[in-house]
Amino acid sequence: MRDFHKLMIWQRSHRLTLEIYKISKTFPKSEIFGLTSQIRRAVSSIPTNIAEGCGRNSSKDFAHFLQIAIGSATEVEYQLLLAHDINYINDDDYQALTDETVAVRKMIIKYQSELKS
Repeated sequence: MRDFHKLMIWQRSHRLTLEIYKISKTFPKSEIFGLTSQIRRAVSSIPTNIAEGCGRNSSKDFAHFLQIAIGSATEVEYQLLLAHDINYINDDDYQALTDETVAVRKMIIKYQSELKS
């Protein structure tokens, strides 16, 4: 069993989650059950699936949870685009959060490929 706290992919995805929770507080109240909820669930799914995968007994199982985390990161990337396009987040925040989301996804993909080899 792995300690997820020690994994850079978990640490970085956790920080991303905190940042998106922070910025989504500024979304309109009418979005509390819409985009705010959706982006928060998707972003928190990234470190959650990494942590859950760490609790599995095989690398194959862990790789499966990493694949789910990758999908969630892709979902977050779209939701950031949507939030930007409807003017919920500014250009600078959009770019920074998107860049970090893509970087986290690439890190997870690399880690996953190392698990399989």
